[in-house]
Amino acid sequence: MLLSLAIIFLVGLSAAAIFNAIKLPRIIGMLASGIIIGPYVLDLLDPSILGISSELRRIALIIILIKAGLSLDLSDLKKVGRPAALMAFLPACFEIAGYVCFAPMFFGLTLTEAAVMGAVLAAVSPAVVVPRMVKMIEEKQGTDKSIPQMILAGASCDDIFVIVLFSTFVTMAQGGTVSALDFANIPISILLGVLLGISVGSALFLLFELAYKKGRKIRNTTKVVVILASAFLLMSVETMLTGIVAVSGLLAVTAMACVIKIKSDKAVLVRLSEKYGKLWTAAEVLLFVLVGAAVDIRYTLSAGISAVAMIFIALAFRAVGVLICLIGTELNVKERLFCVIAYLPKATVQAAIGSVPLALGLPCGNAILSVAVLAIIITAPLGAIGIDSSCKRLLKSDI
Repeated sequence: MLLSLAIIFLVGLSAAAIFNAIKLPRIIGMLASGIIIGPYVLDLLDPSILGISSELRRIALIIILIKAGLSLDLSDLKKVGRPAALMAFLPACFEIAGYVCFAPMFFGLTLTEAAVMGAVLAAVSPAVVVPRMVKMIEEKQGTDKSIPQMILAGASCDDIFVIVLFSTFVTMAQGGTVSALDFANIPISILLGVLLGISVGSALFLLFELAYKKGRKIRNTTKVVVILASAFLLMSVETMLTGIVAVSGLLAVTAMACVIKIKSDKAVLVRLSEKYGKLWTAAEVLLFVLVGAAVDIRYTLSAGISAVAMIFIALAFRAVGVLICLIGTELNVKERLFCVIAYLPKATVQAAIGSVPLALGLPCGNAILSVAVLAIIITAPLGAIGIDSSCKRLLKSDI
């Protein structure tokens, strides 16, 4: 396992540096290196590291979500409350509708199977979007109209909505029954996640304050560890309550960090954010190299032009959904175009659940996995390049 970790970090960082040198996003180099060293090409990684790949990717995602929460200004977010709420589900609904309309024609699927494919493909990748929005917030890019805050909030909820729909559609595809409660889990998950995060964040702040008042000041490094451990606990609560009540661990982590941001001293907040930024340097490599390693490149060979066409048709549906969310806002044409671009990338969710229908023995499994793999390869770099290259051209800097 140690050799595999060495390969992941050294090859991933080297590839990131090369792509950065040729003016391409680092993420593309990391994804590409993951595909190459992964089990489907050179097979350089120990099976033990691949066995815990999903957990390592989740840890990396938790780190960037904490940093996002520490950067998110809730007062700014209130300015775009309605569009942010709509961005959490409407673009995904439009994209799923695109698959329902066209996937039966391209792949010979039933409407239910097409809905399953749409649910796998409809989630935007927080791993690609969140760190870029955090960077934009820190650089005051587009923050005057709260554009990165809106996208950050929407993308954080988008995955929850899509995963709940995926579970529901899979049950339908297997011949099971679906109740109204399955769909009610979406708002319940969001609400309970936020409440849980607020409670834990408040408790941590009180703990830090109590220690300070008693002359036992907690070092910022220790605070980082305690906050991170609490985030792990929140994600574990989501898993433990599965089947009992729906709770969003991702939103709980973000809400916890937001509470700490609101209550903490500014100087402490800056140091905490810096430390999580350093943690992200390593976590980013783990996340994207392991996402790349999860991609079975062989399936892209069987996907064909139909899969490529389907992906871009669905993205067009998604773009319409994004633009509808922005009706009535003060955003100009360039800013609306940026929001469309920012909602393109797929990676994390598709790598996590793309193979589930095949593992469950659904007839549509191979087609879904093929399109999911191709979507990662096409949209993750496309979205990353699009965000990085267009943010300064399309958005106003507030510095």
